[in-house]
Amino acid sequence: MQTSPDNDLTTAEPSVQASSHTTAAFSPLYQQIKGFILNSLHAGEWKPGESIPSEMELAARFKVSQGTVRKAIDELASENLLLRRQGKGTFVATHAEQQVQFRFLKLVPDSGTRGSEGPAQRDIIECRRSRATADVARALALRTGDTVLQARRVLSFGGSPIILEDIWLPAAPFKGLTADRLANYQGPMYALFETEFNVRMVRAEENIRAIPASDVHELLLKVKPGTPLLSVERVAYTYRDEPMELRRGCYRTETHHYHNTLG
Repeated sequence: MQTSPDNDLTTAEPSVQASSHTTAAFSPLYQQIKGFILNSLHAGEWKPGESIPSEMELAARFKVSQGTVRKAIDELASENLLLRRQGKGTFVATHAEQQVQFRFLKLVPDSGTRGSEGPAQRDIIECRRSRATADVARALALRTGDTVLQARRVLSFGGSPIILEDIWLPAAPFKGLTADRLANYQGPMYALFETEFNVRMVRAEENIRAIPASDVHELLLKVKPGTPLLSVERVAYTYRDEPMELRRGCYRTETHHYHNTLG
């Protein structure tokens, strides 16, 4: 008995060339098609903001049913990697999109919704080259002492400093990034990474804990030493699960709270 091409136990047909990043041979077929689409996104075949081929074209390309392609695209859309636009097609998501730009920022004002305060005011304190310490190197899959770019900035909402962030990036992919470029770019930082450095962050892992404010926080966040702050350490990854950014943020929570949706 032959298996329907949409059966969840079907494997990819031999004509579709797999890569080292493709899901396991016995994964559902739509998951394998999702892997092939991710490979194309990683390779830059379709840039952020550009449309991808239609479901019919992709089905012909991978020699599978249109339903299988639709299921793969539905999952990528639910992960904010693709965006469906009624009557226009499916597009590669970009961090400049309103529904995507707050994807990794989970801090919400108590009095409203995320983004209701308007865009954050950004103050770039520094951006310099440095050597990766052991913990930074471990997070970014580098060697201790490798060159990284280290940036510090303060995000203010409604005129009040709310977030202090320290950011580490591997130096090679971000050659030419300076404090001036960070300060002058009007969109989200991740959108800058996409458009000028061809680096797209697609997922992140966070560790969260409470810490007391230090003298640095007193100076930059205008809080008293010992004030409780929320410490959020985030590692952001590209399409192929390459760690590309380490970000350590300290959040004031007198007027804001951390909001996450599970499930």
